[in-house]
Amino acid sequence: MAILQPIDTVAPHFVPAPISDAEAQAMFRAAVNLFARWGVGDEQASVLLDLPLRTYRRWKAGHIGRIDRDGRARLSNLMGIHKALRIIFHEPQRAYDWVSRPNAAFGGRTPLEIMLGGELTDLMRVRRFLDAERGGW
Repeated sequence: MAILQPIDTVAPHFVPAPISDAEAQAMFRAAVNLFARWGVGDEQASVLLDLPLRTYRRWKAGHIGRIDRDGRARLSNLMGIHKALRIIFHEPQRAYDWVSRPNAAFGGRTPLEIMLGGELTDLMRVRRFLDAERGGW
């Protein structure tokens, strides 16, 4: 008769590698392009990234400064939102338009209105919703 051995049922915690400066700058450039597709102006973009408008415009012009931890988290969530939308919608334009359409899950508000609350948690709320919709985490 075989003796059953206990197994470790606790999965190791996934800890992503820190986002490098080069990766953060690439995400910023991608976000600028994404904002254009979403129809987001500079003022709204500065709220989404929690940057002063002048700083956002300077960075947008190519003079990207140091992106702090909060900024990296915001960019990561924006890229996650974009990725989830591209998985959910096969037509890219539908994915881009989704952020400006009222959604019952957000009390009839648009996802962009939610994100423009200005807090990192507002971006996370939209990302979590989309990740759940696509069946990911």
